[in-house]
Amino acid sequence: MPHRAIGRSHREGMTVFQLLNMFPDDATAEQWFEEQRWPNGERHCPDCGSVNYAVVKSRKPMPYRCRDCRGYFSVKKGTAMHSAKIGFQKWAIAFYMMTTGIKGTSSMKLYRELGIRQATAWFMMQRIREGFMGGIGKPFPGPVDADETAVGGKRKNMHGKKRKQLTGRGSVGKAIVAGVKDRESKKVSAAVVDRTDAETLHKFVMDRTEETATVHTDELTAYKGLPRHQKTVNHGAGECVRDDVTVNGMEAFWSLLKGGYHGTFHHLSDKHLDRYVAEFTSRSNIRDMDTLGQMSFLARGIVGKRCRYRDLLA
Repeated sequence: MPHRAIGRSHREGMTVFQLLNMFPDDATAEQWFEEQRWPNGERHCPDCGSVNYAVVKSRKPMPYRCRDCRGYFSVKKGTAMHSAKIGFQKWAIAFYMMTTGIKGTSSMKLYRELGIRQATAWFMMQRIREGFMGGIGKPFPGPVDADETAVGGKRKNMHGKKRKQLTGRGSVGKAIVAGVKDRESKKVSAAVVDRTDAETLHKFVMDRTEETATVHTDELTAYKGLPRHQKTVNHGAGECVRDDVTVNGMEAFWSLLKGGYHGTFHHLSDKHLDRYVAEFTSRSNIRDMDTLGQMSFLARGIVGKRCRYRDLLA
């Protein structure tokens, strides 16, 4: 009987022993990935969509060959795993680690667990993050909590030269992440924003909420005039909750995100921060799924997406 996740007794967890029993080798893992990509057994060519293909017994260069466009293909082709040399079993283990790591999983841990290079582990995880970057689909009906936070290291821990370049207080020198959380569905939408002025935050909230949504915010001046039914809690006056007015939903998400930043990654470059925010957001939104369901969600999410190393470093 699978162990259940702590705090969410309705969902089925998965132990490491169960994971290895399910994916004892590359062949079983490859079959599982095919079932996620082609759930009805309708294997087809990613290039032309034809179901007329032949099985290549030697599996070289790939296990299938399309009889129409004459191209070779595998379950990796046309996904974020495209051209990857890593075996399917290691991919399955990486998917497991990234779905069960509530505060994120570092590439250092993955490279030690899988016995691969750290740079390979980092690239592998960036590919898997493509599955987390699907968005919320449609605006939240509300009520929602809206908030923003500054993400970055403490100024006292910075190099002296960098500290001298910073002028001002608070979020100076840090990246800004804005977010909204729907109270009914418990779903979160968050992203890196350029600044915390009214134009930026108003657009962010409006794009993610319906016109009739009630929006709960703090007393930040930029939220004034928000074209939504708005309720405000005054943190500056020591007010955390007033009746039902609070942004504690988003505050809890920020706590999780920053816990990953400081406790797991220790540093996230501004260039890739949006990818990590998408990971934490999506993992929060699918937390009610069983562990295997979360892995399936990721496996389906990377289909149709490419992630090249040179693009990540560009």
